[in-house]
Amino acid sequence: MAYSMARETLGLTQPGQIDTPQISFAAIEIDLVKWKGDMLAVGVTEKDMAKDENLKFKNSILLKLDKQLGGLLSEASSEEDFTGKVGQSTVLRLPGLGSKRIGLIGLGSTPSEIVSYRNLGETLGEAAKTSKSSKIAITLSSSEGLSAKSKIAIASAIATGVVLGTYEDNRFKSEPKKLSLKSVEILGLGTGSEIDKKLKCAEDVCSGIIFGKELVNAPANVLTPGILAGEAMRIAFDYSDVFTATILDVEQCKQLKMGSYLGVAAASANPPHFIHLCYKPPGGAVKTKLALVGKGLTFDSGGYNIKTGPACLIELMKFDMGGAAAVFGAAKSLGQIKPAGVEVHFIVAACENMISGTGMRPGDIVTASNGKTIEVNNTDAEGRLTLADALVYACNQDVGKIVDLATLTGACVVALGRSIAGVFTPSDDLAKEVLAASEVTGEKLWRMPMEESYWESMKSEVADMVNTGGREGGAITAALFLKQFVDEKVQWMHIDMAGPVWNDKNKSATGFGVATLVEWVLNNSS
Repeated sequence: MAYSMARETLGLTQPGQIDTPQISFAAIEIDLVKWKGDMLAVGVTEKDMAKDENLKFKNSILLKLDKQLGGLLSEASSEEDFTGKVGQSTVLRLPGLGSKRIGLIGLGSTPSEIVSYRNLGETLGEAAKTSKSSKIAITLSSSEGLSAKSKIAIASAIATGVVLGTYEDNRFKSEPKKLSLKSVEILGLGTGSEIDKKLKCAEDVCSGIIFGKELVNAPANVLTPGILAGEAMRIAFDYSDVFTATILDVEQCKQLKMGSYLGVAAASANPPHFIHLCYKPPGGAVKTKLALVGKGLTFDSGGYNIKTGPACLIELMKFDMGGAAAVFGAAKSLGQIKPAGVEVHFIVAACENMISGTGMRPGDIVTASNGKTIEVNNTDAEGRLTLADALVYACNQDVGKIVDLATLTGACVVALGRSIAGVFTPSDDLAKEVLAASEVTGEKLWRMPMEESYWESMKSEVADMVNTGGREGGAITAALFLKQFVDEKVQWMHIDMAGPVWNDKNKSATGFGVATLVEWVLNNSS
């Protein structure tokens, strides 16, 4: 992440240089036993691992490799009880091949979802990182029966997985590790311009996912609202042929009557920055106008309703700008891909939710830019207040469709867990579009109800609405709140990504949302 604004941070912390994967991908056809490099990996299903009465592989590719190795592959897989189940992998250093190592990676019984191949790539990337391999190759033991289109999609998913599997965010370590991997060759899935184009697109999407991860991983003393604005400006600078940037300060937001957003920002010593990037294709007519809106709380203390207790996750509230990270990650990718026929607005109301004498209090009434008044009964339901003005602004850009992404509610995590984001929209057509895009990328979305009767709990005696209802159906009432700030003529979707924004096991951001947003925009391009 290239920080574009000079400043002295709290704690004097400065991010180091990033060792971003610079990996070349190629789809080739070659006899496996003649391939030369550091590691040859084979994705195998449980069926592929079947053996005959002589303990010989029935699968032709595994049999061929095993013969070349004098039966050592069969012997090693038996000794290690490798059966091809999902999550299983084994890497062997064996003589007899041009490859220094051979790896077997399990795909399970029948890998029907594209995410299985992305996971295969991630496992391979991690193995390459561990073995400090420079050149690796990957093939499937069973690719017969796959259509040319499926092979291209699988190759793209594997390439995505490899890049993300090798990447480590080590900017804040005093002795960062260096990445060895330089070359990945995908064998047996076809060759030609179509697969090469898809692999290049996968690289572009990965750069956006990594950028999104870095934004979320950066601590709040480093990534302030002003620095986030600087990162957005850098995107516009790097891809100035298709991007323009507008950054609104407090006075400009006041002129636009963004009282809801400014109320949240009022307590922080770091001023808010309202960020608007606009993508326009380098040539040709614009047929579709879209907006992507991301929640941009670079830190959320909860305000006067401060986050307390062991489950409040206050130490992780740097990830409360995960929606903004997804939006800007998508912008970076699209700046490289440059789709035709579509105009895209990327909008983030960036600020911090802090505590001070100037801060918003429980019971205060704020007025959004569409004139609606909100009684703040909980200062820790602040994200929706910032999104309210951002959605009004997005509607004023004359767009036909809006998707907003936000780490909005713990209720959605309770309902769907850590791996699935909740989708809320009154539009069946938009739901089909975005869910279809997520099927391609492997990011998990689940459509939730917009139960209008729940709005009763959001009514105020002294204002048009309160900002949070009861505990029951909290993700639904949050979505119903946002709906109050969207023009009825605009198709709108809210994605609550509070669960999948963060990987607890790896203690790192996931980059969730970037790939699906890019796929959706591309599907709307001409």
